[in-house]
Amino acid sequence: MGGINMEVKIVINDVKTGKTYQRALDNPLLNKKIGDTVEGNIIGLNGYELKITGGSDSAGFPMRPELQTTERKRLLITDNKNLIEKKLFRGNTISDQTAQINTKVVKYGPKPIIELWNIVEKPKEKPEQKVEKTGEIKSEKKEEKK
Repeated sequence: MGGINMEVKIVINDVKTGKTYQRALDNPLLNKKIGDTVEGNIIGLNGYELKITGGSDSAGFPMRPELQTTERKRLLITDNKNLIEKKLFRGNTISDQTAQINTKVVKYGPKPIIELWNIVEKPKEKPEQKVEKTGEIKSEKKEEKK
């Protein structure tokens, strides 16, 4: 095994707004599994409940919910063309090798996440659309009925 990585990136999907928030924290979710629901107060989101939806390890291998381990395993995978190949996946249990944990909000607290985590939202700049005004009216050719 590689070096112990205790810091993990927690990614939270706010299903109401469609926004995603991230924060690197010491791993508070060790030994939790994909599908588990956890209290948000362990990561500073008092009143929230989060469901673990997935994640990946430090080498980028994705976690699989049906793989009951913390280790990497090769699985036979078929795609939509019925091609079979072996791919490497990380198990569904969060360990010290987990680099990212994906979650979604299942219960909201009294304050928004941006307040609780002191996130400053940057206004999104919309690209200016250029509308050319030439004064010409273009018409399509219409076939005349004979």
